[in-house]
Amino acid sequence: MIHKKHIFLIGPMGAGKTTIGKHLAKHMEVPFFDIDNEVIKATGADIPWIFDVEGEIGFRSRESKALKSVSEIDPPAVISTGGGIILAEDNRRFMKNNGFIVYLYVNENQLYERLKKDKKRPLLQVGDRKKLIANLFHERDPLYKSIADIIYTPRSLQLKKVIPELFDKISKRE
Repeated sequence: MIHKKHIFLIGPMGAGKTTIGKHLAKHMEVPFFDIDNEVIKATGADIPWIFDVEGEIGFRSRESKALKSVSEIDPPAVISTGGGIILAEDNRRFMKNNGFIVYLYVNENQLYERLKKDKKRPLLQVGDRKKLIANLFHERDPLYKSIADIIYTPRSLQLKKVIPELFDKISKRE
């Protein structure tokens, strides 16, 4: 089942972009790419190491390059992005011009519940995690909404329900 455009999944860390993306791509019979994994493949280093050595600016630069690189592939794919990819106006414009954008919306309380014990994400290694998540949410939510072709809030945690529902919404809008 081939679609004409890439489908970019955007949203905060912990929204389920990678998990939903993998299953959506399988359902649609298209390739799947995760931008964080593409950065890891290109550098040979994990994300926390890149943050430690190059800082967030270095990571964001690599993330932008990976976004453009995977977007060159044909046929169109489902592409899961990092939560902060929308911070760069160039990335927002690029995704808008090169695909269909799905904002996987999760409210800040749900995010906190999902992320409160996470030890892998560099941005979360702070004292007041709840405050950080709230700040990131309020900073980024308007950016996600500004470029989204659809805003999708999963009503279930069961992928067998989420994937067909999301696919149907995309098919009606793409």
